Amino acid sequence: MNNKVSYSILDLAVIKDGFDAKDAYQRSLDVARNAEKLGFTRIWLAEHHNMPYVGSSAPTVLMGYIAGGTEKIRVGSGGIMMPNHSALMVAEEIGTLETLYPGRIDLGLGRAPGTDQKTASALRRGRIETVQDFPNDLEDLQRYFSLDNSRSSVRAFPAEGLEVPIYILGSSMSSAILAAERGLPYAFASHFAPAQFVQAVEYYKDHFKPSEYLKEPYVISCVNVIAADSQEEADLFATSFFQMALGVIQGRSLPLREPLKDFLRHISEPEAAALQNMMAVTFVGTKEAVKEGLQELIKYTGVNEVMITTNIFDHQARIHSLELTAKAFSEMTF
Repeated sequence: MNNKVSYSILDLAVIKDGFDAKDAYQRSLDVARNAEKLGFTRIWLAEHHNMPYVGSSAPTVLMGYIAGGTEKIRVGSGGIMMPNHSALMVAEEIGTLETLYPGRIDLGLGRAPGTDQKTASALRRGRIETVQDFPNDLEDLQRYFSLDNSRSSVRAFPAEGLEVPIYILGSSMSSAILAAERGLPYAFASHFAPAQFVQAVEYYKDHFKPSEYLKEPYVISCVNVIAADSQEEADLFATSFFQMALGVIQGRSLPLREPLKDFLRHISEPEAAALQNMMAVTFVGTKEAVKEGLQELIKYTGVNEVMITTNIFDHQARIHSLELTAKAFSEMTF
């Protein structure tokens, strides 16, 4: 059991109803600046495509914007979806960021396209690549960052020789198997795909092989957190996020909308059940309630770090939620 657990943020630059992407980016930067003051370890930006209300289609560009507007918080990709990119270009872009903001850049990698198949095909210009190619992409990336590649005919500048930590992201057993086999830290997307969470974490820990990158297993769990001064207020704030999540279930991309009272009365029983399954690792309530729930999760799973998503329509309420969450972590005992 860990004596101390780090806490971090995952951000998708979600666009609010009636606002634009620029507003989302500015809010992301403000979140990062506040998170830095509150002791959050890192903020990661996710890669999504063909989603009109998710602004994080170019995570490395956003990483530069966030890193340039902060001083010490780590900034990373959560993640870069490797089927959409060449390993060489990823190494060059991340190497550039690490050169500009030394010691602050993380490289989280995913094996899914982060979009629909037609968009994935457009991103790849017809090139066929499957998730089975991901281990080879990982090897290529590690080679480009290594000094051992200095005699190669293809080299990645300014990445060569830089020590940028690589994290394997996933929501299934396959990612856990790869992370354990390669001795890399593992981040699980329990905030929207909790079904195999416990099984994957247990496998990763039991089969982890120490490497030159990591001596002991390291697990990040991503969870949803909505904290407020009262349970009633938190429940109301959460309905904005639940509306957006319901859109995902229905196959629609929706903006972050204003809170909706009696939200459950507006949806069917099957939709409510699907939402409950999807949001199983979600903590909504007061600081004490959130602390109790997160502490139970940490004790049960033994994760090393909790990465939170907090999607609240009112920006100041979102910042206050982060403040309460940081206080909850600071008060935890194990």
